[in-house]
Amino acid sequence: MSAILYEIVMLPDGDFALRRADEEEEPLIRIHFSEQARMMLQDADLDVAKAMIDAGIDKVEELGEEDFAADSEGTVIH
Repeated sequence: MSAILYEIVMLPDGDFALRRADEEEEPLIRIHFSEQARMMLQDADLDVAKAMIDAGIDKVEELGEEDFAADSEGTVIH
């Protein structure tokens, strides 16, 4: 079984997106910064977008572990 690879890309409109590396479909996640936010971030907008996506992935993994624990024990953990 091969691993699915994801990439963070800058879209033509300047938004950042997370998508499968081998597909050109609708991105899984899209991040848009307003002009004001871009000015405040200066050249760190990509770093902030990466941090936001990493935090989201961590949360999804955490929620998956909670669901697994709930399924195996019959109770929901929060």
